[in-house]
Amino acid sequence: MAEIEIRLPKMGESVTEATITHWIKNIGDSVALDEPLVEVATDKVDNELPSEAAGILIKQLFQKDEVAKVGDVIAILSTDGAVSVAPAQANGSSTLTESTPITSPEITAVAKETAPKFSNSQRFYSPLVKSIAAQEGLDQSTLDSIPGSGSEGRVTKKDLLAYLEHRGNASGNKEVTPVAPTHTRGAIEPPVVIPSAGDEIIEMDRMRKLIADHMVMSKQVSPHVTSFVEADVTHLVNWRNRIKKEFQEKTGENITFTPIFIEAVVRAIQDFPMINVSVNGTSIIKKKDINIGMATALPSGNLIVPVIKHADRLNLIGLTKAVNELANNARNNKLKPEDIQGGTYTITNVGTFGNVMGTPIINQPQVAILALGAIRKVPAVIETPDGDFIGIRQKMFLSHSYDHRVVDGALGGQFVRRVADYLEQFDSTRKF
Repeated sequence: MAEIEIRLPKMGESVTEATITHWIKNIGDSVALDEPLVEVATDKVDNELPSEAAGILIKQLFQKDEVAKVGDVIAILSTDGAVSVAPAQANGSSTLTESTPITSPEITAVAKETAPKFSNSQRFYSPLVKSIAAQEGLDQSTLDSIPGSGSEGRVTKKDLLAYLEHRGNASGNKEVTPVAPTHTRGAIEPPVVIPSAGDEIIEMDRMRKLIADHMVMSKQVSPHVTSFVEADVTHLVNWRNRIKKEFQEKTGENITFTPIFIEAVVRAIQDFPMINVSVNGTSIIKKKDINIGMATALPSGNLIVPVIKHADRLNLIGLTKAVNELANNARNNKLKPEDIQGGTYTITNVGTFGNVMGTPIINQPQVAILALGAIRKVPAVIETPDGDFIGIRQKMFLSHSYDHRVVDGALGGQFVRRVADYLEQFDSTRKF
């Protein structure tokens, strides 16, 4: 019987593993070339993986909520239509109930020597968790005592690694290589909240958990400072109102304020390139590319940050097309892993929700983020050679949060002021 191995493909530069969230095809189903086979989730994005070959699905080597590494065999197809039954399925069941992913020779050797007997446990453990447990020499009772955060209380890789780290620190038997920390902090335990009668308990979905972890990490890593500037964008607003119909007719795109703001941010980054950096330990990495992330709200209420690569190489029409395409793909769950990677600076438009300003949290590993407030008509003093008078102007607040480890108040404040200057000096006679 000819069999074809389907492996977990590389899904981006920093993605090394993925969680199986749903098998689109079941055992015995026919699969066409490039037909969606399985849904996976990484720490970046959810994605459907197409089949690399055509055939009959005969094995699923990872079950729902299990974690596979890039390059692992996740499924096997038969090209002659025959469906084999794995030894664990000899009882006649057509659903694979236990499988083992491809592991390294070192882990396999350790597993043979020290593997505890997991088969008698009533609790499900993924092959990856079993391999790590075997390598660390954990017995069954110890593994059963570890609290699980996965589906139905399953122990995930993250749960197991957290236990091992705690065990090593508590027992003192585990040898740890000293690393010079860039900052120190005590362990912070979140409060225990007891719901009252009638309260509704809503479990966070996977994306919300990732967002929560990322936001907490950012606040722990970076000392945040926020500077505020008010900008008069009357000329910009009038120009957009005047040309938006013509822009739509000639380019097929609806021009929003976002690409105009991005254009100003890119120019300011070119003036202040030390905003476009990341921190690695005690080293500052000055980025060559200017890749602008734009925070986008999803229908689910969650947030995702697609990235416009090489924004400094795009004119206003190119920026508009990129903004519209990424925003549309985000809302329709069609973003690819590479669409949300590589950002060097992020903007978030809090004005979309009627907010006039905000204190955004830095999108790590970047060092700064700009919040764009709502554009409002306000009374303002207008200076002229013949004297000052009160008039109605279109104004907005820019809120710039930055990492005070590497961005001081002078740089952070000058940068956001420069963005405001470019917006205020917008040429209302320009073409697109």
